[in-house]
Amino acid sequence: MFESIEQTIARLREQQYICDRKLATVVFLALQMRKPILIEGPAGVGKTELAKVVSAALGRALIRLQCYGGLDEAHALYEWEYGKQLLYTQILRDKIGQLFDGVDGLHEAVARLNLHEDVFFSERFLVRRPILQAIDSPDPVVLLIDELDRAEEQFEAFLLEVLSDFQVTVPELGTVTAKTVPFVIITSNNTRDLSDALKRRCLHLFIDYPDERRELEIVRLKVPVLRETLAEQVIAVIRRLRALDLRKAPSISETLDWARALVLLDADALTPALLEETLHLLVKYERDTQRVSEQLTWIAEPIQGQSVPQSTTTTTPTPLPPQRPAEPDAMSLEQRRQEHTARYFTSYRGRTDGRTGGA
Repeated sequence: MFESIEQTIARLREQQYICDRKLATVVFLALQMRKPILIEGPAGVGKTELAKVVSAALGRALIRLQCYGGLDEAHALYEWEYGKQLLYTQILRDKIGQLFDGVDGLHEAVARLNLHEDVFFSERFLVRRPILQAIDSPDPVVLLIDELDRAEEQFEAFLLEVLSDFQVTVPELGTVTAKTVPFVIITSNNTRDLSDALKRRCLHLFIDYPDERRELEIVRLKVPVLRETLAEQVIAVIRRLRALDLRKAPSISETLDWARALVLLDADALTPALLEETLHLLVKYERDTQRVSEQLTWIAEPIQGQSVPQSTTTTTPTPLPPQRPAEPDAMSLEQRRQEHTARYFTSYRGRTDGRTGGA
């Protein structure tokens, strides 16, 4: 358990996770209040990574439930091991004669069989899925419910009972109540809105792309062998890419991948040619590739010595890309056509009148 906000920041940094005081405050309060955290933000900004480093910092096991379309309670809670049950059924059939040895009537046979009916729905056949694992764990754990926005609203409603009481019901076994309350972290990439009922039960945290200074600090920590000048150029280019209207802006994880790739290429500094050769590490859609190609000269300005960021405590605003000339709409095109036609006929009439007057 973290004793203070300052200790939270320090312990997360020991796990190579750089956070601000706002994030550390939410984590500290959630642990103290035993409340889940709902983390929203773009993909690749460190939401899932936060759950991993909190788990490591607290010395707790991490149990992860990856959400997807079609996820239901059975895959999140438990399943019965049907193959093993069938094997036991075969054994029972082979031993059925011994079981009914000495039985005189049907009622006595049924009564004796009932003594063994719970064998097939006992814990030996129960396969615990992530939520039941977390609730039934004798030791405190971190439960990560990742990308909840990918699951349907029905599954989100099911989570409300779990987050309220930290207990689930297995019809064949009864209600299972948490031995220790798990620390729950829920992430969402904002592909859909989550319910107000879910948000009421959680502390909310939004993680956005870091500012220039913090992202440079992350790169230095994660890729310490990267040359300082090169690291500054990387951040400058990344910030310009994010300023474009891209379908998917480069995430922090992609920034780190690019930095590691430049180390492997033994690059001393970025050049426009090297930027173009490694652009596929950052841009993942054809439409985005075309957009970046159009703005490549502007994007490459920092690596040509025009605006390389300096290591200061202040954040330099990212310059905006050159604006595309506005395309005329249908109305303006029609207006221009009419004006051109009017000018043409006026000019034609003038030439005709001149020839007539001369005759």
